[in-house]
Amino acid sequence: MDDTYQTYVNRVARLTLPDAYQEQLPHLQPSPKFQQGQPQPFPGFSVITPPAAEDSLNEGFYKELTEIQTQILERFSGWLNPVPSGSFHLTLADLVWDAQYRSAVADNPDFEADLKRCIQVSFEQYRPSWSPEGTAQWQNLGLLVFPRALAVALVPCQENDYDPVCQLRRLIYQNSQLIGLGVEQQYNFTAHITLGYFGDIPEALPLEDIRQQLGLWNEYWLSKPPQILKINQAQLRYFADMTHFERQPDYPELRF
Repeated sequence: MDDTYQTYVNRVARLTLPDAYQEQLPHLQPSPKFQQGQPQPFPGFSVITPPAAEDSLNEGFYKELTEIQTQILERFSGWLNPVPSGSFHLTLADLVWDAQYRSAVADNPDFEADLKRCIQVSFEQYRPSWSPEGTAQWQNLGLLVFPRALAVALVPCQENDYDPVCQLRRLIYQNSQLIGLGVEQQYNFTAHITLGYFGDIPEALPLEDIRQQLGLWNEYWLSKPPQILKINQAQLRYFADMTHFERQPDYPELRF
């Protein structure tokens, strides 16, 4: 079950504050998704927005993220493995990945076909409830420090932008056939776009300098008009690793 609108906004806002950075930075860990700067196999499926390279509606939004990612890489050179900017996206629903995915495919040769059918059912159930505006607008709130990744936090511009995403997630995660495939909600929703995954962490990180730098980037964003991601599509995508998200013609797609 996801948060209510106000609970979500308050929780995510706290994650972008200096106190949250101070708590997280001492506990950074290398991500197994990269080794020696190279992406590692990490196969699975998610429901996501179209990757930046295919999303002309949000070209300006992703251009801003690419520019800030470049600055971050200059500052964190050597220990942050960047996600290719063309693959930036918002994950709307995690489904199955890594060992769980490998096991599911090994146990059920029809797993991918079954998964596609389940997601198609959820998408078809969802269409009548989508808002007439055709998009949900979420804005960049600042940087998030996860134990193994650096990301940009997103919050809905208003409650009407939050509800449609939650409705879609409920239809996916409460799909009994999907649950029968072993797919369940495992995380509380924190909308984010990953900029990079941590590599080998230096032994003596200048934690206070990093915390201050993260705050400066957030202040820069807050000084500008809000950066808005317009969500008007949800797509089932396959990933072999964290750098490329594929879509075949028969993969379900929801156009709002």
